[in-house]
Amino acid sequence: MTPAATTPTSTARTTDAAAGSSRGPAAGPPSDPRLEPARRWPRERWLATADGLLDAVRPYASPGGSLITLPGPVSGSGAWSDGLEGYARTFLLAAFRLRGEEGRDPAGLLDRYADGLRHGVDPAGGERWPRVDERRQAVVEAASVAIALAETRPWLWDRLDDGTRQRTVDWLAGVVGTRGYTNNWLWFQTVIEAFLATVGGPWEQADLDRNAETAESLYVGDGWYSDGRGRDGRRQSFDHYAGWAWHVYPLLHARILGRPLEEVHAARLRAYLGQAQHLVGSRGAPMLQGRSVTYRHAVLAPFWAGAVAGATPLAPGATRALTGAVADRFDAAGAVDERGLLPVGWHRRFHRVRQLYTGGSSPYWASKGFLGLLLPPDHPVWTDEPELPGPWREPRTVALAAPGWLVSTTPADGVVRLLNHGSDRAIEHALAPHADDPFYRRLGYSGATSPQLSAADVAAPLDSHTALLDAHGAPSHRDAVDRVHLDDAVGVSRSRVHWLDLPGATGAATGDDAGWAGHRLGPVLTTASVVRGPEEVRLAWWTPAPTAAPGRAPAATAPADLDRDAAWPADPGPWTVHVGGWPIAAATDDALRLERGDDRVRVVREDGTVSALRALAVRADGQPSPALDAAGCARREGADPFGAASAVPWLRTRTAVGPGQVVAALVLLGAEREPRLGPDPSVHVRTDGDGRPARVEVRWPDGRVDAVPTAPDAAAGTAGDTAPPTAAHA
Repeated sequence: MTPAATTPTSTARTTDAAAGSSRGPAAGPPSDPRLEPARRWPRERWLATADGLLDAVRPYASPGGSLITLPGPVSGSGAWSDGLEGYARTFLLAAFRLRGEEGRDPAGLLDRYADGLRHGVDPAGGERWPRVDERRQAVVEAASVAIALAETRPWLWDRLDDGTRQRTVDWLAGVVGTRGYTNNWLWFQTVIEAFLATVGGPWEQADLDRNAETAESLYVGDGWYSDGRGRDGRRQSFDHYAGWAWHVYPLLHARILGRPLEEVHAARLRAYLGQAQHLVGSRGAPMLQGRSVTYRHAVLAPFWAGAVAGATPLAPGATRALTGAVADRFDAAGAVDERGLLPVGWHRRFHRVRQLYTGGSSPYWASKGFLGLLLPPDHPVWTDEPELPGPWREPRTVALAAPGWLVSTTPADGVVRLLNHGSDRAIEHALAPHADDPFYRRLGYSGATSPQLSAADVAAPLDSHTALLDAHGAPSHRDAVDRVHLDDAVGVSRSRVHWLDLPGATGAATGDDAGWAGHRLGPVLTTASVVRGPEEVRLAWWTPAPTAAPGRAPAATAPADLDRDAAWPADPGPWTVHVGGWPIAAATDDALRLERGDDRVRVVREDGTVSALRALAVRADGQPSPALDAAGCARREGADPFGAASAVPWLRTRTAVGPGQVVAALVLLGAEREPRLGPDPSVHVRTDGDGRPARVEVRWPDGRVDAVPTAPDAAAGTAGDTAPPTAAHA
């Protein structure tokens, strides 16, 4: 598949670090403990881990081996589809292992998966697979089957009987001519048809051309793809799919066709890895953000793809260090359970991370994280000494312009923090009641924390969230994110906020109200992050939405195809402001120590990790703004994949905040240390004639001043365009 054209990369400023070179003299001493995981994970251990995972699923296979239905929840596609998923995703792992070992097969994997294939494609058999017209999810799994058959072709496909080969072609051909792939799913159709073309099966050039055009329309720049379009055609859906789908499938597609990775894809992969390396902490903790996090090791797939394709800015030893650290982290955290399986979860089993499409077999897309097994034993990734990736060498803050993220890394404590001022996956209708998606619209994400995922926390978000509180104390939800500014120290964004009125919120649910929610529209809330090391000065202020009568949504927000009289009412206010800190989790509640004053709060875990908030005074034209003068902590049980107990520190104003009035807090996530010696940073605001912030400055004790733009600048823009929105798929 040949892309129509490349899209210019973002013009926002990035540092040399963001360009991604890990080469240089500062590789770290050989005894650096951050390099030890790589030494614990030579190629032999990766092989042994793959073999263990493949052996553990055998008891859950159907008699013929075509359906592998693993313990856990049933996906929205049903158990039949989940059984195909278990076969396809573990076959992918087996294929990487077999190809890298040139067909050596001590465990008899080829016979196992060949038998499963025969039963799965037999339309009259009792273990047949669902067709594409029966289960849409079959498209995803068919792509893994096609890739695995291509990688193992000399030892499996070429030895199959003609009848099985033809039935396999017939089953795969169900995808030919189908349409509607508007996100990473387009690559599934493309790789399936590529395999079909190599074995004499049907395929259509029109499918490939359409997919190439759609893929180009979703390329944003700097190696980043938006995984589908959202409201008003915006391209603001960024997460791990940018790596484990958009950059891995072009390589696998090229391998099916026996070609090198096309240069346009190689260049984009190289650019992406230059930025993605900032999203993995020096202790191996990858970012927990976006959907499908239960795929765990798949976060490593683009790093391995870069090494396989020779399209990476990381030195071989740096790739080895990063991948080994992540594998070691998941291993130590219990990602593989007592049965040898990967359960739904992040570390251990935790079903709240799942989406509708997640079933018990879904976690085995972790197979993509074993792509490095394609590299032979004498490849430099396996033979070179491990060395530190660039972002692990010193603290730094870097703007990732395409996704709109401001990323802060502190290698000493291994924490990476992501301040989100550009990604929202806003695929809902603007006036449809919808919650703030905890995986996309929180302000902060990290490799050491998770959004709180209980039903109550999704309905009323508090963690890493800045909100207006209504008259009942309910927090507003962040909607589509409008970018205002992003540089290597400052990120600013704004969003039209809203509130949900859920059944039973003001009384017991009765009648038919159990399945709906009400929706109240609010003003525009602007949030800014000024970052220095582990500290963030977080600022917030609200401004009125376009003119609206009390109780009526502004006509400007109502699409032309909607009866404007049906629009939701506007909340009249007044509102107080909530600033939520980083959530922090532990095995037990008593492992989280709370320290609190009127204007400050800290939660300290027994290992010394701290999440803290401290109110900052704001000087606005010589007059103080309302203060964050109430502090507290929300404690949770069972809401966090990092631990059974969790806590969210917060600050709030006791009094209502007026339009344009700025509130500020110092936010910290990191290792415990002595309290700051000397003054806090100060915040200074100059207002315009309407009382809105015209200029905001954060002044640090050492004299550094960071200006915070209050109006959108040309560099920030938006990752969207005016094309009509398209449906996104899981």
